[in-house]
Parts: sequence; C-alpha cells; structure tokens
Amino acid sequence: MIRVFSLGLITGFSVMFCAASARAGMIDESGLKPWENCALCHSLDGVSRMAKFPKLAGQVPAYIEKQIRDFRTARRTNDGEQMQGMAGLIADKDIPLVAKYFGALPPPPPADPPPDGERTAGQALYHTGDPTRGLPACASCHGKDMVAQSGAPRLEAQHADYVIKQLTDFRAGARTNDPGGVMAGVAAKLSDSDIRAVGGYLAAVPRN
Repeated sequence: MIRVFSLGLITGFSVMFCAASARAGMIDESGLKPWENCALCHSLDGVSRMAKFPKLAGQVPAYIEKQIRDFRTARRTNDGEQMQGMAGLIADKDIPLVAKYFGALPPPPPADPPPDGERTAGQALYHTGDPTRGLPACASCHGKDMVAQSGAPRLEAQHADYVIKQLTDFRAGARTNDPGGVMAGVAAKLSDSDIRAVGGYLAAVPRN
C-alpha cells in the first residue's frame, strides 16, 4: 500500500509540474474554457487546496491579468516555472476572460486565526504600519477601497504561507514585478516575525 501511495503521489506531482508541456502537445483542449487549465492548480472555484498556489476567487481582475502577462514575459517567475508554461497556453484574447472569471467568484473562506500575539502584530502592521521604521500600512494599497487605484491584490483570506513566500521573495529580490519596486522597498523593512504575523493575520480575515 505504501508503494502504491508513493507512486501515485509522485505521478500526481509529475503530472502537475509537467502539465504545461504535456497539455501543449498531448491533450485535446478543444471545448475547454480558457480558465479550466488554471483549475489544475487553482481549482475551478478559485480556492486552491495547496498554499503554493494562491486563491484567485474574488481577486481583482486587473491584478490577475497583469500577473498572467508578467509570467508570460518572465517578468515574474515561480519555483519550477510552472506558471510560465501555463500562462503561455492562454491566448491574448482569453487573458481578460480568465481574470474576469476568477474575479467574479465568491471570495474564499478565511482560515482559523493565528495565536493572539501574532494576530495583534499582523493587524497593526496591516492597518497602521510602523512609522518609526518608515513602514506604511499594507491597507493603504491592499485595502478594499484602495486596490482599484493602486493595482494591488486583495490579500484577505489568502493562504498564509503564500503571503509569507511572496513577502520573503520581494525582500530577497526573487520577485521583482511590483510597479516601481514598492513592495521590494516595504518588504526590505520587514523582519521574519513581521512577515509571519502579516501572513497569519490576513489568512484569517474575511474578504468582504
């Protein structure tokens, strides 16, 4: 049983990581909606089951569209380069349709709250920032009423580990597709504990 499970697990991951090249030449995609390829990792309901892949349900369509285009041009990359391959399968005319589809889905449910100390620290950073360190409030760009003009994504109810990974990548220079380098500048001032607190807090906040 262990051998069967291991083989199935390995096969599943191999299919997932090689999906872009496999689908490009081996699978008949006629009749598929353009967002159905995305469901392989992000799920048709936009609520991905693995934190490696962000929840797209209820996300700002313009943000989704920008990320797809950035992956296509390698302005943004990810571990294993799965998204570069998958983004290349989406026709230009279909990118807005994919973004609109996921953006129109009901928002994802929030996670359980983190420990009180982490929640309090994350809440303060998100809503107030830290003027003593020159840290602006995350909500000044990511808040519900600000995303339309800032071009930033909604972060409430996102996987904590996904938020943590993105902030860590911005801080390390592994992700560089933020307009004007704004996120790189902010992340450079965040400690590891700050990043964990923000990720944990946001995961438990409903996206209204």
